[in-house]
Formats: sequence, C-alpha cells, structure tokens
Amino acid sequence: MGVIIERATGSVQIVEHSTSSKLHHVEGLGDLSHASIVFSRDERYAYVFGRDGGLTKLDILNGAVAKRIVQGGNSIGGAISQDGDLVAVSNYEPGGVRIFDASSLELIADLPAIGTNNIRSKVIGLVDAPGDRFVFSLYEADEIWIVDLTDREHPETIKFTEVGRQPYDALITPDGRYYIAGLFGENGMALLDLWHPERGVRRILDQYGRGKEKMPVYKMPHLEGWAVAGDTAFVPAIGHHEVVVVDLRSWGQVSRIPVHGQPVFVMARPDGRHVWVNFAFPDNDVIQVLDTESKKIIRTLKPGKAVLHMEFTPRGEKVWVSVRDEDQVQIYDTHNFEKVTTLPAEKPSGIFFTNRAHKIGL
Repeated sequence: MGVIIERATGSVQIVEHSTSSKLHHVEGLGDLSHASIVFSRDERYAYVFGRDGGLTKLDILNGAVAKRIVQGGNSIGGAISQDGDLVAVSNYEPGGVRIFDASSLELIADLPAIGTNNIRSKVIGLVDAPGDRFVFSLYEADEIWIVDLTDREHPETIKFTEVGRQPYDALITPDGRYYIAGLFGENGMALLDLWHPERGVRRILDQYGRGKEKMPVYKMPHLEGWAVAGDTAFVPAIGHHEVVVVDLRSWGQVSRIPVHGQPVFVMARPDGRHVWVNFAFPDNDVIQVLDTESKKIIRTLKPGKAVLHMEFTPRGEKVWVSVRDEDQVQIYDTHNFEKVTTLPAEKPSGIFFTNRAHKIGL
C-alpha cells in the first residue's frame, strides 16, 4: 500500500500497488506543499509532516485521520525511531526538533536548534539512525547533532561544529552507518561516521557544489535516497546538468554524467541496475534513465509538466511518477519503460509506499 500527497488541496490518496488502484481519499491534512511521510513498523499508520507544522497520524487501513496536531510553524520533514515508538519533526519555525510518542502524539522532548555559536537555526536533514537516535543539521548555525533517546527521560545530545557552511539537506546510508550533509555555502559535503562519532565530521567531495562559476539553482536537489549500486553512488549535482558518480570506498568523485537538466531526485531501482532521474524547472517534464554499468543514458521519457517525485514498488518492477501539472500519477514498467496506466490525482507530489517502514532513513 501507499500514500500519494495532493499538495494543493491538503488531501491524500491511499493506494495499493498490486493492481494500481485507489482505496481511499482523505482530506483535512493542512498545508502539504512540502509534505513527507514515515510509516509505523506494522505499516498501518502513516505520519504526515505538513509545511504548516501539522503532524497527522493517518490510518491507512481505514482511510481516516487517527489524530492530528499542529506542533510548529513551518515543518520540513520527520523521522520515526528504530523501535517505532517515537516520531521526530524538524522545524524551520521556531527552529528545532520536537519528538512525540508515536501512539498518542504526546510531546516527549522539545529541542530548540540553538547552536553553540548562539544562532537559532532551521533544522534540515532529520533522519533516524540505529540505536533509537535521530541525526539532523542546523542550517544557519553550521552544525550536526545526534540525539540519543535510549533514556527517554534524559535524551543525550552530541553536537558537531566543524561541519562547513549551511548544510542544506542530508541523508543516511542504507546501512545506517554514515550521515552525509550537503553544503550550500561552500563546495563539499560533511560526513559523520555513526559507528565512530568520536572521530568527528570529515569533509568529502570537495568539488561537489556549484563550483567557481556560481550557476543559478532552480531547486536544491534531494540527497535522501542516494542511488547506490554496489560500491558506487549516483548523486544529483547542484546547479549543473550532471549526475555525480561517487566511489563509496574512498568517498571520491569518479566521474560526472551529463543529463537533461538540473537533477532533483536520483533514484536507483531496487536491484541497482538502473537509476531514474527527474529535473528542476524549466526541464521538469522529463525523466531520464541511467544504466549503472555503462554510466550512460538509456532512455528519455516525457511524462508531462512538473514531474515531482518517483517511487519504485518494493521489488522494482514498476515505478510510480507524480506529474503535478497534468494532475496524474503515471505508472511505468521499469524493464521496457512503457507506461502501464495512469491514476488521476489533484496536483500530486510525494508518493510513499509502506515498505519504507523497514528502511533506515526513509
């Protein structure tokens, strides 16, 4: 099963991907213009993080809102703990992370994002990590924090200050070991080894960024869900019409692949053979498919205006594509690249399938 965000109307569709059908339509979820979702470990509940600070617990079996609170002024995402008991929300306003009981949505902890330099910051790149930890970055304060909630009454916070300027988004590797933040204020990325946090933050990919020629950036790329194939990652470039190829053993750049526009999502099919790429405005009517072995574009598709998100079915035989300005979700066969069917949706954006419940960082 899964959930499709309808960003303009504060509503969602609950769908199932076996027969590609809609099950429920649920309204009243607030501002979903940048909404994201995590799932309970039993896959029954979706926690929807709205831009208006709303946190909605959605019962996807019954197609109804189980509970909804407004916990902040401007939320940008969230995460669920390894044990499934805690839901964390990252906020731009007032700036910080709030952590709730996943069952009741009762507030467990309130962590203002005030850096060691006394600067209050927007929080970005919030992910769950093994050991009931949450990791996130402070945009203005230039810091990365780890919050350990093993002891619910006394959360422990470790703060890293030598990070780099303006971390704008982040990811955690699928094995839960490395947290990597992209830097908007300078070239490079910040890497934190969660097995050995005592080693501090390491700078990698010094060439990653806009480079000496400051290209216009129409939309910052999403780092969550790096396309990983074996020992190689495929990463969206910033401001350039390229996908960056990274060696995960050395954390060095291997090559750069020219693509149609500025990449937003670079997503690997579950088997790692192909990578699907969508693009920022004005080139957002196209998807390109990269072969991870040859490092070449093998297919260019034109679903329509404003392709915002892609989601593979759990074993990767199909991919669902939201095409906002066409009011459609299009479903493609990932082996022959043919469109299988189309579902109507009101200004769709994010698509989230419940198998995410069992993946770190998603």
